[in-house]
Amino acid sequence: MTLDNTSKGIFLTIIAMTMFAMQDSLIKYIFEKSSLYEIFLSRYVVAAILMFGYLKLRNIHVNLKTQYPYLTFLRVMFHFIAFSAFFISLTYMPLATANALFFSCPFFVSMFATFFLKEFIGIRRWLAIAFGFTGVLIVLNPNFSDFDYKSLLPVMSAFFYAASMTITKYTSDKDNIYTQMFYFYLIAITLCVILFFIMGSGQYYNFEQDPSIQFIFREWFTELEYTWKFLLFFGFAASIAFVCIFSAYIIASPSVVSLFEYSLIIMSMIPGYFLFSEIPSSRTLLGVSFIIGAGLYIYLREKIREQYIATETPVRR
Repeated sequence: MTLDNTSKGIFLTIIAMTMFAMQDSLIKYIFEKSSLYEIFLSRYVVAAILMFGYLKLRNIHVNLKTQYPYLTFLRVMFHFIAFSAFFISLTYMPLATANALFFSCPFFVSMFATFFLKEFIGIRRWLAIAFGFTGVLIVLNPNFSDFDYKSLLPVMSAFFYAASMTITKYTSDKDNIYTQMFYFYLIAITLCVILFFIMGSGQYYNFEQDPSIQFIFREWFTELEYTWKFLLFFGFAASIAFVCIFSAYIIASPSVVSLFEYSLIIMSMIPGYFLFSEIPSSRTLLGVSFIIGAGLYIYLREKIREQYIATETPVRR
């Protein structure tokens, strides 16, 4: 691996994190004029069209037979739940805070790797995980007598995303990336279509509901004249970010690339400030430093031991 490849990997990672930050900020910007799963469907359809157009252009053959049908379905369901929770959290939580809490994902990945993949985790990494979750507690600042449990949604998102990534690692020995992506889009789009028939006409929507609940149950495509450009962008942003981040992991060391995924927290602060006047509190910044510090330590330990658990796949995609 050359220094040039490392520089390219870092550059591609920063582009990917910029795309994710732009996507998240725009979802937060239009959530009162759109429905959560309307965004999901649009994002997946556009991204799938672009991906399969790319495969056709490159004449890449996709093996349509998966060796793990049940795990594949479970993986997509976990991913679906993860980003449902994350996007809902954007309706009431600052962008940087939501992304900081989501970066508890590597801690869950390490834990799942121990229990389900039989990977060895030493005492130092267990201490790093505990240190990272201390950062999560600092950010959340729980007052259990009057605690808003919706604040846990980004952590719940990280938990289910880590479960999805653990399954991805387990199934990657027989299903390549293209097979996994084919079934991801197929199942995810099918789930969205089913949800459209269940609640797409807004039959469960109530004007007196909490805005986050309204986001889930609002009628689909009622503001399409205004939202179509955003919905189209979400698909393009997801595709660009996906290509960039996986290209980065291919051409550069995962232990280097993964460090720069934390730039997403900084990238989120920029639109958060200019679009929503969000300024992270000193407590939030302290908790973020704990989370990032623990994540960096886990990555460095994996590099030293050449045992990549939390860094073989991107934290965000």
